[in-house]
Amino acid sequence: MPSFHKSFEIVSDHRPSFHDVTGDVKEIVSQSGIKNGIVVIFSQHTTCSVIIQENSRDQTVNDTLYIFQDLLDIFQSIIPKCEKEGQYLHPGPKCVEHSVNVVGESEADTLNTDAHLRSAFMGRSESIPLLAGELLLGEHGNIYFADFDGTRSRTRTVRVQVVGD
Repeated sequence: MPSFHKSFEIVSDHRPSFHDVTGDVKEIVSQSGIKNGIVVIFSQHTTCSVIIQENSRDQTVNDTLYIFQDLLDIFQSIIPKCEKEGQYLHPGPKCVEHSVNVVGESEADTLNTDAHLRSAFMGRSESIPLLAGELLLGEHGNIYFADFDGTRSRTRTVRVQVVGD
C-alpha cells in the first residue's frame, strides 16, 4: 500500500499558541497523489498536540480563537500553569540537570509541566479518513497544531503521513 510522508515547520509564540495547518495538510495530501486512505497528522513534541476543531472566528486581543481560549481557561482550572519549582514533581533535579547541561535550556525553560500534561490529555496526533482526494473533516473541521509550552518561542515540526491508494 503506497504511503507518502512530509513535514513542515511552524514557529510557536512565547505563550500557548494554536496554528491552523489545514491548508498545509491539504497541500501535502494533494502532493501525495493518494486519493483514498488515511491521513495522520503528528506532533513529535511532547508539549504539543494536534486538534480538529472549528474556526470560531472570534479572537481575543492576543489573536487566540475564543474556542481555544476557552480550552486554555478550562485547562488552567484542572492543570494550572507551572510557575515555580516544586509546583509539580516534574521536572525533578535530574531532569533539570539534563535539560540545562545536555539540551542547553535554561532552568526557567524546564517549568513547562503543564504543557506536558495538557499534551498528554489532548493527544499528539489525529487520523482523518481520505475519500476521493478529500479529507473528511466535516462541515466546520479545521486542523490545528497546538503548542502548550509558553516558556519561549520555538520552531516546531508537524509530520503528515498519507497511506492509501
